[in-house]
Order: sequence, then structure tokens, then C-alpha cells
Amino acid sequence: MTNKETVKAKNVSQSDTENNNANNANFVEETKQELAKVVWPSRQQLLSESVAVILMVTLVATLIYLVDKVFGWAAGKVF
Repeated sequence: MTNKETVKAKNVSQSDTENNNANNANFVEETKQELAKVVWPSRQQLLSESVAVILMVTLVATLIYLVDKVFGWAAGKVF
């Protein structure tokens, strides 16, 4: 490579680095703006909805368990 090509390659590389830094800073700033728009739940709402989810998961898991046991019992009687 000649000296001019080396200098040109360094300038392009430096320009890419500056663009990446600007893009990263822009990304962080936009992320902060979007997080500021989020409506966060209150502590009471978070607690009540978490309890509701846990209860529903428990209910569905119990239902699946019982259906599995019934079908297992029925299959044992048939076969």
C-alpha cells in the first residue's frame, strides 16, 4: 500500500468508529425516551396481578394433572 492509501484507510476506519459511537449514543438516548413513556404499574396493581397470574397457573396445572390422572386410570382399565 502506498502512503496515501494507508491514510485514506485510516480516515475511513476512524469515520466508521465515530459513526458507531454516534449510533450508540443515539440508541441510548432514544431508549431513555421510550422508557420515560412507559406507564409503570403501582405496587398494589403489580401485586394483585402477580397473584392472579400465580393462581391461574396453579389452577391450570392442577387441572392438567387431574385430566392426566383420569386418562391414565381409564387407559389402565381398558388395556
